[in-house]
Amino acid sequence: MKDRAGRRRARRLAIGAAVVLALAGMNGPWLYRFGTEQYHEYKINQPEYKARNGHWDIVEFPKQFRQNTIHAALLHTGKILLIAGSGNNQDNFNAKRFDTRIWDPAKGTIKKISTPKDLFCTGHTQLANGNLLIAGGTKRYEKLKGDVTKAGGLMIVHNESPDKPVTVPAGTKFTGKENHKTFVSKDPVVVERATKVFDKKTGKFLRNDPGLGRIYVEAERRGKRYETGTQDNYRIAGLKGADARNTYGIAQKLALDKKDFQGIRDAFEFDPVAEKYIKVDPMEEARWYPTLTTLSDGKILSLSGLDEIGQLVPGKNEVFDPKTRKWAYTKGVRQFPTYPAITLMQNGKLFYSGSNAGYGPDNVGRDPGIWDLASNRFTKIPGMSDPKLLETSGTVLLPPAQNEKYMVIGGGGVGESERSSNHTRIVDLLAKKPRFRDGPRLEKGTRYPQYSILPDDTVLVSGGSEDYRGRGDSNILQARIYDGGTNAFKRVADPLVGRNYHSGSILLPDGRVMFFGSDSLYADKANTKPGTFEQRIEIYTPPYLYRDSRPSLSGGPKTVKRGGSATFSTAHASAVRAARLIRPSASTHVTDVDQKSIALKLKRSEHTVTVTVPKNRNLVESGWYMLFVTDDQGTPSKAQWVKVP
Repeated sequence: MKDRAGRRRARRLAIGAAVVLALAGMNGPWLYRFGTEQYHEYKINQPEYKARNGHWDIVEFPKQFRQNTIHAALLHTGKILLIAGSGNNQDNFNAKRFDTRIWDPAKGTIKKISTPKDLFCTGHTQLANGNLLIAGGTKRYEKLKGDVTKAGGLMIVHNESPDKPVTVPAGTKFTGKENHKTFVSKDPVVVERATKVFDKKTGKFLRNDPGLGRIYVEAERRGKRYETGTQDNYRIAGLKGADARNTYGIAQKLALDKKDFQGIRDAFEFDPVAEKYIKVDPMEEARWYPTLTTLSDGKILSLSGLDEIGQLVPGKNEVFDPKTRKWAYTKGVRQFPTYPAITLMQNGKLFYSGSNAGYGPDNVGRDPGIWDLASNRFTKIPGMSDPKLLETSGTVLLPPAQNEKYMVIGGGGVGESERSSNHTRIVDLLAKKPRFRDGPRLEKGTRYPQYSILPDDTVLVSGGSEDYRGRGDSNILQARIYDGGTNAFKRVADPLVGRNYHSGSILLPDGRVMFFGSDSLYADKANTKPGTFEQRIEIYTPPYLYRDSRPSLSGGPKTVKRGGSATFSTAHASAVRAARLIRPSASTHVTDVDQKSIALKLKRSEHTVTVTVPKNRNLVESGWYMLFVTDDQGTPSKAQWVKVP
């Protein structure tokens, strides 16, 4: 029987090859190309090919449910939260059309969700209660140099009074003492009181350090003649008495140059059960492109981003307390580029890989290292290859998480640089002196790689582009699976859709991987036609799901404490070899600091498996996880959702 089946497969392949050769012999390039494409389609759909390389499928939503997905998160209901906000579309922003969808991959249903603010370029992370914390977003779109009609920029307001803060309302006029030009504030600002400084030895009063406030101002009138060339002091209209004497503005050049995006302070929790946004207290700082990271006490750190005047937040980081739903500044100041890849280590410190998504000076906060938030001490980690090409790189905690090895994938130059890196770099944080060392190389320099941890302890790396935002038709239609045991990539089936800026990937509970987004700058190799946002979803089914069988997993408790054990039913106990808790992803802008895969102790009986969760709360943060078991072939079960309180 097997011989006859093998002969039938060989005959089908021979027929397919003969068709291609016949078409090629017709001396027509189109026919040859058509035949080759037909044969390729035939080949990638063969069971043998899928078992070796996996398979890709495109999902197209009905037109009324399509959106420019910028952010995606897996919810503990098994559904996917897809957030567009204004979707990098200023017409949507101006019309206040802000979109969110919930998609159920298992049932194929899609639901529109009312979206309270423009959550385009927000930050997000999974909370212990199963909600998703979402903070920041867009207050104003960028204005390119040719579109700016009024000179403007940053005004720093000084308050030299130690007695009280001063409120400067929106619409306040600032007039230069030297240039005599008037600028108008766009937002209110509260300028804190001055700080009295005393000599530490004698106690003698030395000076008042003024309180500072930052606001964006624009010239009263349009035109180049209202630009300023140098720094000036500005009188503030509307202030009286001591306030007028003690409060003034200082601004550098106020010009018609490009104005960056501006952020918002708004924050929300998304409730996966009620399927709605819940407003919480706003952040202390407005942030656009922030990263949210869980800390050892369960609070959430919010850092970096562009503020309400389009400037990089000046190193003021803050934490969200899930119990009070309020924010507070951290001690000390430390600045990073936007969307920095910062994750919690097992010792409670924070690891910064150097990966980021863009905005910020090229010489500030870009070195990778270990950050002790309590002391604000930062220890650099050496050995990074292509250290100037870390923007738009990806960072993944290699499985299992207990080994504390990270991989940094690809990356590019700062801003709109055409440079990209084909390096991967691996660092072992458990080593006495951690140092980056090169891992296997990618075939091409890769910006915006998508990466997802799989239940069998491998990592899927796919897509990206060689140039900034796919410029020059540089999308990379390749996928690889990294095996930490061999420290090597294996090339697998090629994706069907190019993915670059504003794209990401998420592991699903059934072991497949979902890909979303992509925002190419141009649609052609010559860079003459504007690109369009990729609205199609693509699903990759790994090779392990094309095997004859997979282990089952059912029953068991929904809650397991750290250090506790839980027993689950399986019809394949004798074949089960490993168990993993995988934290669900929250992905955007090549940044997913949530995903991790934690190895569990495993015991087997005739029809059950018992797993034990590690005790370290820095390793196992509170919240919902997917529990997978894998068999002796590396084939995973479908996930059971488990909550760690």
